[in-house]
Amino acid sequence: MNKSILIVEDELRIRFLLRDYLMKENFNVFEASDGEEGLIAFSNQKIDLVILDIMMPKMDGITMLEKLREVSTVPVILLTAKGEEEDKLQGYDFGADDYITKPFSPKVLVAKVKALLKRTSEKIDSSTQNFNGLVINKLSREVKIDENILSLSPKEYELLIYLASNEGIALSRDNILDNVWG
Repeated sequence: MNKSILIVEDELRIRFLLRDYLMKENFNVFEASDGEEGLIAFSNQKIDLVILDIMMPKMDGITMLEKLREVSTVPVILLTAKGEEEDKLQGYDFGADDYITKPFSPKVLVAKVKALLKRTSEKIDSSTQNFNGLVINKLSREVKIDENILSLSPKEYELLIYLASNEGIALSRDNILDNVWG
């Protein structure tokens, strides 16, 4: 499945340049010209990474980043003409994963996108375990059996996680009690 990238940039020329480079690498690309459009696009699509300009009309990139961080941990690369150290620190403080100043190399940006997506998808992959149809997603705390979501109490979930993390190990009753109930 192709990853989806949202480009939020008010400069049409830069947006088209990024779109072309990313589409050449088989990414699905969505575009927005300001933060308000960006939030709408983000809420309507499954976005894997956001490339975000800071200085835009209507809603700037920092405000959009703040709003994104309230609901998502999606990787965000800030792309901006603001290259001062204070600007970069502010971007990282608000939750950016990377900061690129204009002018930039589109090839380097695409390489950073790929590296960031690889790192974040590995983290997600390691948080999901599959046991012959029983799927445990630790990030969402969701347990499914053959695509049907199970409703577990918190202790049932903790017990399942403990047993799954000790797959193939014979556990004593005392060991289970100590680790799950404390």
